[in-house]
Amino acid sequence: MDKRSRAMFINSLSGFKSANLIATINKQQQTNVAMFSSVVHLGASPALVGFIMRPETSPNHDSKITQRHTLNNIIETESYTINQVSAHFWQQAHQTSARYNEDDSEFNHVGLTPYYLDGTPAPFVQESQLKYSLKLVDIMPIKHNNTQMVIGEITRVLCLKNAIKSDGFIDIESLNTVCVSGLDSYHETTHLSRLSYAKTDRQVTPIGINGKAK
Repeated sequence: MDKRSRAMFINSLSGFKSANLIATINKQQQTNVAMFSSVVHLGASPALVGFIMRPETSPNHDSKITQRHTLNNIIETESYTINQVSAHFWQQAHQTSARYNEDDSEFNHVGLTPYYLDGTPAPFVQESQLKYSLKLVDIMPIKHNNTQMVIGEITRVLCLKNAIKSDGFIDIESLNTVCVSGLDSYHETTHLSRLSYAKTDRQVTPIGINGKAK
């Protein structure tokens, strides 16, 4: 396959992925916000989340270098936010993947709003209905393709209260959260059901959105 078709094909293999904007700031107060579809849960206690940062150089090691403003800012301030993308601003979110200059904030170009809280240096995306701040814990290099896993610990969460159910489950569909497949395909979701805890001596059964038996 040619290079571009191969990238699209391999990126589509993993199926639906979460769509998130990662927002950062440097010590000169220059903001940055960029789309990522590689955010993953790593643990609940401590509350750790990771995402993959692509390499600065292309896989064929040519001379083309892409600056990683997000990573540079995270290293500099050890602070960043992850903001889930909703259906009412998914196109603006995708536009952040354009290669803007380091001193040219994506917030200004795509029509999204930085939102600050005391104690969190990095901005949140105001339009996001589920967002959380993190402090940098570790950056783990992946030698096989020169990518890096950035690991952060969640420090605060902002979410509409009625989306959080009595057992702690977050009904992200009620927040109109979208997901992404491949590199550029965005999707709304349809809830099927929650299922009971799986055990070897019984079959799983559907439960309600609050975690109670139907």
